Amino acid sequence: MLGAVIGDVIGSVFEWHNVKSTEFQLYDRFTRFTDDTVLTVAIADAVLNKTKRSNRLLDYYASKRLYAYKLRQYAKWYPNAGYGQKFEEWASSSDPKPYRSYGNGSAMRVSPIGFAFNTLEEVLREARRSALVTHNHRQGIFGAQAVASAVFLARNNRPKAEIQAFIQQKFKYNLTRKLDDIRPKYAFDPSCQGSVPQAIIAFLESTDFEDAIRKAISIGGDSDTIACITGGIAHAFYKEIPKEIVSEVMLKLDLKLRQIIELFQDRYNIPI
Repeated sequence: MLGAVIGDVIGSVFEWHNVKSTEFQLYDRFTRFTDDTVLTVAIADAVLNKTKRSNRLLDYYASKRLYAYKLRQYAKWYPNAGYGQKFEEWASSSDPKPYRSYGNGSAMRVSPIGFAFNTLEEVLREARRSALVTHNHRQGIFGAQAVASAVFLARNNRPKAEIQAFIQQKFKYNLTRKLDDIRPKYAFDPSCQGSVPQAIIAFLESTDFEDAIRKAISIGGDSDTIACITGGIAHAFYKEIPKEIVSEVMLKLDLKLRQIIELFQDRYNIPI
């Protein structure tokens, strides 16, 4: 989960100033956390507060309410994090309803689910529930499930080839392309289908955590979100994140965000 936050923070200065190279300075004075971090922590907070219920129907509705409640709560706490217009309207509505989005917001916030649950079936189920409160479009759900399942498989030491094969078969994403072929013509695309496969490919081509973040940002487009998605998977796979990166990024967060991240890392024994 921390890897997703790091991807967002490092990528924050490149969203509107793309760099088509892996050679760039990791931080500057404008580096900050955005809505990707806020909503990832909101999902982590929801997971920490989730209790299992014996009745599956009750569990379904209770889970959706909890995800919705935490997303709206964090949006209120952090009103200037850079949310999309539709999400802002949903978060401030007196009667919030999902808005058929297939944007990558469902995918960028979902990594805690891949770290927290014990079976692939549970991960797919909870990723769907977390998406449905806003992103009830098929592609919005697929994006969340693809990222969460990649995190789960990576966390459980599955090889990259197996992760790639599962995602391709389950969600019909083309993960055979190379970054060198994608990068030159890639432009801003905030849809799940136009950014999640690219983020997963950046992970698949990486050699370590920092390299994964650099490769994700080098694609261009929605850089902070792509790096957030890649970072969550890379953290699960490589386990360790360079201490200097952790220290630098944690300084960019406030106490509330740091506390939830640290509690989540401790609860689920996630190495950093």
